[in-house]
Amino acid sequence: METSDNKNTFNKDTFRQTDKLTSRRAPGLPGLRQLSMGLANANQLIPEARRTPKQAAQGVQEEPLRVETLEQNKLRWVNIERPGSAELAWLHQNFEFNPLHLEDITSRLQRPKIDDYEDYLFIVLHFPVHMKSEQVTIAAEIDIFLGPDYVVTVTDGKLRPLNRLFEQCKNNSGKRFGVLGRTPSFAVYRIIDVLVDYCFPGINKLAEKLEDLDDQIFASRSSDVIQDISILRRDIIAFRRIIKPQISVIASLEHRRRTNDHEDMEAFYSDISDHISKIWDSLEEYKEIIESLSATYDSLSTHRLNTVIKTLTIISVMLLPLTLISGLYGMNVSLPFSEEPWAFFLILLILIITAAGMLMFFRARKWL
Repeated sequence: METSDNKNTFNKDTFRQTDKLTSRRAPGLPGLRQLSMGLANANQLIPEARRTPKQAAQGVQEEPLRVETLEQNKLRWVNIERPGSAELAWLHQNFEFNPLHLEDITSRLQRPKIDDYEDYLFIVLHFPVHMKSEQVTIAAEIDIFLGPDYVVTVTDGKLRPLNRLFEQCKNNSGKRFGVLGRTPSFAVYRIIDVLVDYCFPGINKLAEKLEDLDDQIFASRSSDVIQDISILRRDIIAFRRIIKPQISVIASLEHRRRTNDHEDMEAFYSDISDHISKIWDSLEEYKEIIESLSATYDSLSTHRLNTVIKTLTIISVMLLPLTLISGLYGMNVSLPFSEEPWAFFLILLILIITAAGMLMFFRARKWL
C-alpha cells in the first residue's frame, strides 16, 4: 500500500500536469485551474483534520479540555469556559442533558430563561461587563445546569467574579464548604449572589460619572461634554437592557423549589431579588438624571449660542449707519463740509456720536 506522503506527492504532480494542460488547451477556462488548486489544498488538509493514533504518537498535541471540577460532600461543581466541540462531547457523555440545551450554550447570546426538566433545571442569565478599551458595557452570559448532585456552569470567560469564586473554592477548603457544603440550590444561590453583587460597583461608577458630568456641564464649554454624555447614556441603556430580563428569572427562582434539595431557598433568592430590584431602581433614577443633564447642557449651549449671535447682531447693526455715512462721503460728488480742511475730523466725530447713541439706545431697551 502507498503511504500518505506518496499519495500527496502523486496528487500534487497530477494537478500540476492538469494545470499545464489547462493553460495550453483552454486558456479561457480559469475554473479548471481553481478546481485543481482547491482539490490539492483539500487533499493536504484531510490528514490534518483526521488525525490517526499514529500521528498523535508522533507529537501532534490536541487542545486541552476546558473543564474544571470541584467536589464537596458528594456535590460536584463543573465549570466550563468557552465551550467547544470537545466540551460538548464531554457533557453529552457525562450528563443526560437535552441536546437543545447543549446547542443553547454554544449560541452567541440566549435570552434569560429557566427550563424545568425532570432531572435538572437549565438557567440562562446575563450580567453586565464593562469593556474599558471600547468604553462600552456588554452582556456576559452564564448557563447553569442544576441537578440532584451537581451544578454545571458554562461561560465565555468574561465573568471575573465567577472565575474568582471558583479559584477561591479550589484553593480554600473553608470557602469550598461554604459554597458546596449544603445543597445544589444553595450553591447556585451563592454563584448568582456573587454575580449580582458584582453589578453594584458598576452602579457606583455610573453614579460617580454622573456627578462629574454635572460639574463639567456648568464649568466647561468643551465639546467633550457632549461625548461624555453620549457614552454615559449608552452605558445606562445597556445596563438597563441587561438587568431588566433578569428580574423575572430571579423572581421565578424565588418561588421554585427542587424536591430533592429538602431546603427552602425562598428567603435566599428573595434577597437576590431585592438586590436586582435595587439595581433596577438605581438605573431608573440614573436614566432620568442623564436625560435631565442632557437637556440642561442643550439649554446652556443654546443660551451661549444666542448670546454670541446677539453680540454679533448688535455689532453688525451698529456698523450699518457708520458704513452708510462713510460710503456717502467716499463718493466723488460735492457734499456738505467735504471741501473743508477739517472735514475728516467732523465726519469722524459724527461716526462716534452715532455709535454712542446706538449703544445708549440698546442699553435703554435692555438689549445689552
